Amino acid sequence: MLILFPSFLMAEDGLASWYGGKFHGRMTSSGEVFNTNTLTAAHRSLPFGTVVKVTNLDNGKSVLVKINDRGPFVGGRIIDLSRAAAVELGMIDSGVAHVNLQIVDFVSQSDLFAVQVGAFGLEKNAQKVAAALTAEGFTVTTEKSQLGVTRVFVRALSAPELSEMQKKLEKLGFGSYLIRKEKTESPREAMLTQPSRQGGFASAVSP
Repeated sequence: MLILFPSFLMAEDGLASWYGGKFHGRMTSSGEVFNTNTLTAAHRSLPFGTVVKVTNLDNGKSVLVKINDRGPFVGGRIIDLSRAAAVELGMIDSGVAHVNLQIVDFVSQSDLFAVQVGAFGLEKNAQKVAAALTAEGFTVTTEKSQLGVTRVFVRALSAPELSEMQKKLEKLGFGSYLIRKEKTESPREAMLTQPSRQGGFASAVSP
């Protein structure tokens, strides 16, 4: 079994908050519908599907949550929990708590990952970024959401490649990115469904 994350992500201390209410039933960043009554959480960078043990350092209570959303977007906070998770940690009334995060679900060496390098309201901007990354030798695809946002992904990365890929992206000016586990389809199969600039479909050619 190969540990996916660099050492600084293995354990993390900071403030946790929780969310629910108006967000219940909305689409999360992973594509799942948010249910505040299930044990899930939002994190800014951990791959979707990662299972994290969250421990409330004020009372010793802990809970396992699955990362399925992005956030929190308030400075100083490291994780946003569902209401159900907040109940387990005894932090409903306080709203925030000092917690420790530990990743408990690792990935195998055969797993592949995708890095989202940007999300664009204008598709032409997304295509421009995709073309630039393709020119640098990356395997790149785009995905358009129901809201019309086009996301650009670098695909087919193994766990050992992630650290080096992050350095390359930062050198190219992409300092903010998200990592997710690849779907069961291969990146090449995904590329076959990508619209080409000519309005047809792109083809994947074996090297």
